[in-house]
Amino acid sequence: MTELSFIHRYEPGTDPKRPPLLLLHGTGGNENDLLGLGRTISAGSALLSPRGRILENGMPRFFRRLAEGVFDEEDVRFRANELADFVGEARSAYGLEAPVAVGFSNGANIAAAMLLLRPEALAGAALLRAMVPLSDAPQADLAGKRVLMISGAMDPIIPADNAKRLAASLSASGADVQHQMLPAGHNLSQTDLSLLVKWFGLSGK
Repeated sequence: MTELSFIHRYEPGTDPKRPPLLLLHGTGGNENDLLGLGRTISAGSALLSPRGRILENGMPRFFRRLAEGVFDEEDVRFRANELADFVGEARSAYGLEAPVAVGFSNGANIAAAMLLLRPEALAGAALLRAMVPLSDAPQADLAGKRVLMISGAMDPIIPADNAKRLAASLSASGADVQHQMLPAGHNLSQTDLSLLVKWFGLSGK
């Protein structure tokens, strides 16, 4: 594994028509967590999976929070830029195009922050159980970027109106947003998987 600024796993792609994926785990996950998901939803894609550098009670995350659902927004900004820089390193090291982020929970939130702060780092994103990462995000130019958001109507962590606000914010910045609200909680379901496979199937070049 090439030494870069984040501990990570990398799997080369086998289908040049498939976009590389940036896999971003949830709280307590690691660089191995979403590899199987990535292989399933976009077979043949190169997979880049970093480990979050913040520890919360020993559990890796991508940025600090003050309480559940309350983010340290200064840290969100710093970490989103840090992760975007890592993506640039990895693209040079592995010869990759801009990846599509696939993030769950904390990973989805840092991916949303990257879209708003460093839109050039990502080609698009699939945000699973994401919420608004920044209360005063800058206006980004997301024209041409496809975003899939999948939220849980019964998610105890993320109010439905918060998820809808994020979808509206990304749309207002020009992204092509598909937002699905499932009768689900915070954990992923088989329906999430089906929606991801379908969405990536439509994004083939």
